[in-house]
Amino acid sequence: MDLNSTVEKEFRITERQKKALHNLGLKKIGDLLFYFPSRYENFSERKNIIDLQQNDKTTVYGKITDLKNERARFKKLHYTQAVISDFTGNIKAVWFRQPYIANILKIGDKVALTGKITSGKNGLYLANPSYEKISSYENLGEGGSLLAVYPETRGITSLWIRSAIRRISKGYPWNIPKGSPWIDDPIPEKILKKYHLPSLKSSLLFIHAPQKENDAEVARKRFAFEEIFFIQLARLKEKNEFKNHDSFNIKISQKELDNFISIFPFTLTNAQQKSIGHVINDFSKNSPMSRLLEGDVGSGKTAVAVVATYAIVKNGFQVAYMAPTEILAQQHFQSFINYFSQLRLTTKIGLITSSECKKYPSKVKINEATHISKSQLLKWTANGEIPILIGTHSLIQKNVKFKNLAFVIIDEQHRFGTRQRAQLVHQPATLTNKRGRLPHLLSMTATPIPRTLALTIYGDLDLSLLDETPPGRKKIMTVVVPPNQRDRAYEQIRQEINDGRQAYIICPRIDEPDPEKLNALNVKAVKAEAKILQEKIFSEFKIEILHGKLKPKEKEKILEDFRANKIQILVSTSVIEVGIDVPNATMIVIEGADRFGLAQLHQLRGRVMRSTYQPYCFIFTDSKSSKTKERLDALVKTKNGFELAEYDLQFRGAGELGGTKQWGVSDLGMEALKNIKMVEAARLEAQNLLNQDPELKKSPLVREKLSRNNIIHFE
Repeated sequence: MDLNSTVEKEFRITERQKKALHNLGLKKIGDLLFYFPSRYENFSERKNIIDLQQNDKTTVYGKITDLKNERARFKKLHYTQAVISDFTGNIKAVWFRQPYIANILKIGDKVALTGKITSGKNGLYLANPSYEKISSYENLGEGGSLLAVYPETRGITSLWIRSAIRRISKGYPWNIPKGSPWIDDPIPEKILKKYHLPSLKSSLLFIHAPQKENDAEVARKRFAFEEIFFIQLARLKEKNEFKNHDSFNIKISQKELDNFISIFPFTLTNAQQKSIGHVINDFSKNSPMSRLLEGDVGSGKTAVAVVATYAIVKNGFQVAYMAPTEILAQQHFQSFINYFSQLRLTTKIGLITSSECKKYPSKVKINEATHISKSQLLKWTANGEIPILIGTHSLIQKNVKFKNLAFVIIDEQHRFGTRQRAQLVHQPATLTNKRGRLPHLLSMTATPIPRTLALTIYGDLDLSLLDETPPGRKKIMTVVVPPNQRDRAYEQIRQEINDGRQAYIICPRIDEPDPEKLNALNVKAVKAEAKILQEKIFSEFKIEILHGKLKPKEKEKILEDFRANKIQILVSTSVIEVGIDVPNATMIVIEGADRFGLAQLHQLRGRVMRSTYQPYCFIFTDSKSSKTKERLDALVKTKNGFELAEYDLQFRGAGELGGTKQWGVSDLGMEALKNIKMVEAARLEAQNLLNQDPELKKSPLVREKLSRNNIIHFE
């Protein structure tokens, strides 16, 4: 079977199945072969039917002696019921809302069923068991005692995938065609031997049809190593190529820096001073800087960016600062104005978003920013009249050109795609200067990142850490509030507001859900909660709402009023997660906290860590899940985002970390990131390979895999 052939060409599938396969990323036959199980059902601990007891989680082998679709009396509940017999007795198996099973299984089929033994009014039965047709009672078909269970979607089951893979592999031994780029092992043989990793062919066999648990573990280890190895290769190669370009040599004296820093209304932390030193040292080199500034919420990343920007502007070059949201871009625009307005020579600063363009200072009012036309802003940017341009994705539009762009800052950089970041960084080489020099790059993030993830995903960036908070700031008091203690929390909020402070209240939704369509999603909504708070709880205070559907000018007006304390309580969605800096807001209530990830909860509570006042975070949840309690307890106990990130990686499932969605790493790869030794080994081998063969000309299989997976392209 040709692994490059499409699935619909080789298999008879419906349009619904075709769409489902495409949603899973399974278009070619080879894609199926590399679609790995998420877990395994263990069929080794079999029991005879006569020995079964209530609540057993076990496997039953037998023959189907009866099979039919039924409908519960007085209810619209359809179910499939089968009777399974072995030489000791009979038991029923019931599948609720799965009528198609009656078309898959037939009377007389020998099956292995795994599930929980439940007690009903007519005796014991298997509830919604997983199933596998077998050739005898002693052997589980062509496999062993472990049955692969795959991530499923509507229309595509694990049973379908197992059957497809058996057809592709043609049984034992697996007759996978040789000479195919899908199957030729891309990892050099010496690396496999060094780390005792199985070959690609053996790993495919072990991961899809393991005879024992160790087979699956070894295979998963090999594929995890492979994924991290190739990500490291791509990142390190990108880093080498980036460093090979010329850049802007920036020189500035320590005295000039100290004079500028002296205008700050606070003292820099040691971590900030050290990070500024890293950046200034990189600026003095002929190759472009490529650095990640990672700092916890409120650690002072913006101040580092401002100092670096001053060094660039002092040398007569331009800076582009890209933020993921308009709110954050507006926040940075104002921050830069606050810093640079204190200089004797006022620096011109521009703002460009999808909804507005601004310039500071204004010719009319020298100390204010005013709206200007987009064409005028672009003209002044292109001729160098505006040295600092802050914006959103609008910065990477084709008509945005710079005269001498020497420094690019990307905030919350994981929110931008790789191409979007590269588009801004590489634009000057073709559009703005004849020498083709690339600007220096500073990426910043307040999202807690585990060390192994930083080494892998950001392997092309040098790392600076802001692991201190500004002096005088108090540790946030985080409290998990059960439903019966809400009134106490509200009373404390009332006392704090009466003392002059302000509060955020975060809800997962904007509008209340349709009870007929989303009756299971019982979570607080911004509009409804604001009304309840205003009418029944905090009637003496001004309450306003903020969410993503509001127009930019409406958001800006609400935030201005909140900063001025004209609004005491702001009821919002998670849109305030980044970009809101209101020192007087010292309290945050997070409704439905179990709906948010730990990193997001940490980011949200960071909104109230902006002053020397005592900050409070009230976690409201109605969930009684022990898992939820464990996660929220971790949020209460952890001292900073770095600790929280390591907790999230070690104790939560890989899928819950959202690897594929957020980082471009599979769930299997995310599991590998729990192993620092594996990550370091993969990085070492990738670096060694590139040192010996920078263009990988001696490793054609490695080049081919990098190109085929769109990780990197070769000339």
